[in-house]
Amino acid sequence: MRHDQQVVANPDEPAAPFGVGGFAEWAMLTLHALRIELGKSYRQTIDLLSEMPGILEEIGLTRLPHYTALRDWFETISMACWRAFLGASAEKRTGHAAVDATGFDRDQPSRHYVQRAHYRVRSLKVTTLVDVETLYVTDVHCTTTKEHDAKIGPQVARRNAGDLLSLAADKGYDAKAFRDELRENGVRPLIKHRLHNSPDYAHNARMDSDSYNRRWMVETAFSAIKRTLGSAVRARSWHLEFREMILKCAVYNLRRTVRYP
Repeated sequence: MRHDQQVVANPDEPAAPFGVGGFAEWAMLTLHALRIELGKSYRQTIDLLSEMPGILEEIGLTRLPHYTALRDWFETISMACWRAFLGASAEKRTGHAAVDATGFDRDQPSRHYVQRAHYRVRSLKVTTLVDVETLYVTDVHCTTTKEHDAKIGPQVARRNAGDLLSLAADKGYDAKAFRDELRENGVRPLIKHRLHNSPDYAHNARMDSDSYNRRWMVETAFSAIKRTLGSAVRARSWHLEFREMILKCAVYNLRRTVRYP
């Protein structure tokens, strides 16, 4: 079964049911992934796909939705479904992961919109969990606030504790409570201690440097996403920006699957 059909309630529904006028949820997931891959607007995506009969045949579509319907579906599909799509796209996992954060621009088209919507925060903070062996993004956390890494890290790790064997992170995630929680869940923490006294030096010296240094794999994934899919999100509201960022990471994973089958 395809990734898009794995995460919806009715995977056997035809892509475009005859006589109904609607479209299957899994088919709209695919169209949105293609929109991110193409890097185009909703209208431009529909126009381009109308000239690609081979792709439509592969999806099972004999017609395309209006671009406004495609736009509406982006919000209609639940966040849980987008997260499940990301999880399905990250099909190669070893359990050895790293977590880190970066910023993506909130790309708004006009100063008028920024003033009207009281749009103050111009950057989206994106924290990802990346498998250090395969470079697949397995989870994403987004925020427009100045929430500290030490609070975000446990949220991400907690959601994925059952799949993790080890977790590498820089000193921004250094907290005794976080390490204790990881160990309680059977996850080996690879997080350097801040150097306050002799035991901190000893703890850091005992850490496997090769495993710890693989945390830079997160930066490699960020670089690939920004270089190929853009360093900005285009949606005009924070909850749609979160969806867009998750979808970017899913498309990045699918690209890796095609490139490294």
